[in-house]
Parts: sequence; structure tokens; C-alpha cells
Amino acid sequence: MQLVVVADDDQREEIRKKNINPDTELIFINDIENIADHNSAIAILLLDDKMEDFLVDTNKPVIINSTAKTLNEIRLPANYSRINGWPGFLQREIWELATNNEQLVKPIFEESGWKYKLVKDEPGLVSGRIISMIINEAWFAWGDDVSSKEEIDNAMKLGTNYPFGPFEWGEKIGLEKIYDLLKRLSEKEQHYQAAPALEKFMTGKKF
Repeated sequence: MQLVVVADDDQREEIRKKNINPDTELIFINDIENIADHNSAIAILLLDDKMEDFLVDTNKPVIINSTAKTLNEIRLPANYSRINGWPGFLQREIWELATNNEQLVKPIFEESGWKYKLVKDEPGLVSGRIISMIINEAWFAWGDDVSSKEEIDNAMKLGTNYPFGPFEWGEKIGLEKIYDLLKRLSEKEQHYQAAPALEKFMTGKKF
């Protein structure tokens, strides 16, 4: 099986760290416009957050990195599925997958040896919602002068065995991604409202 992957250097490294069936050939390219040069590929994996705005003219399965925006919102064809492709999430053992056609995309995971878990086509999927809330709570604590960012990070790593502290996680993923997801989620559920300190930081106000 051939899988065309449109990704940046960091995403390529994460993908390469995943166990994959040796019979699966990964073809890495930099630009979506070059996809037409690989007609023999079985599927296409788009890992740029902005790639969801481009429609690939193909009947092959297309898996996009779209953590905040849903398939329904983007109004993509049934051959599209979405994953959480935030930094650090691509190398996980199990991918969250939102799809309108599991039977189309299932063989890709079976042949590649990758695992997936079906989730609802909702903003944030599952892990995005959880991580965003963890980071948001840390901003609440910092804004209330509970402790410093460094101390909060150390406490969470030592106390919960998190791989990163919430502020480290926010920097690694990108605070704009976290903030954007929280804003989307809070439109329907108020408990996702961004912490005042995070809101001020993201809107350019300084402390």
C-alpha cells in the first residue's frame, strides 16, 4: 500500500516513529498540489491544520488533521476522515478517527498496522478537549496567583506523571490552537470558557 503524506518536517518525524507494516510505503510531499503526481497511492494524509480548507479531487480516502473543525462544518465529501494531528499526537499508539465512511478508511489502518478508535465528529475530538481543559485550568490557577507557571508544570508532571506540564503542553501544541478550540467549544458549553488570564494573553493584553 502507498500512502501519500503531506506534512512538515516535525510531523514527518512523528509519523516515522510509529510502527508501520513494512509493506506500506509512505510517500512524503510538501505541497498539496503535488498529490496529482501520485495516482497510484491508496490514501492521502493531510497533516497541515490549514489543509482542511483544500478539497483534493480524488475518490481515494483522505485523512486530514482537523482537531477543531468538524467534517460537517467543513462540508467535505464522504471519503474524508479527520484525526487530531496536533504536535505530539501523531506518534500515539491509537489515533482518534472521525469519519462518515469507516469501511472506506478501515483497510488503510489494517494494512499499515496502525490502530484507531472511532469518535464523534465533534470539535476537539476527545483528546483535544481534555488537553485544552487541562491547559485552561492551569491558566485559571496562574491568573489567581496560585503558583508560577514553572511550579504548576512541575507539580503536574510529578503529581500526575504527565509527559509535559500544562504550560509546556500549550507551547508545544500552540496556544492559538488551544484558544481557538476553547472558543468553539464555549459557544455551546460555558464550562469551556477561556480563563481570563488566557483570554487577556491571547488578545494582546499584558500583565
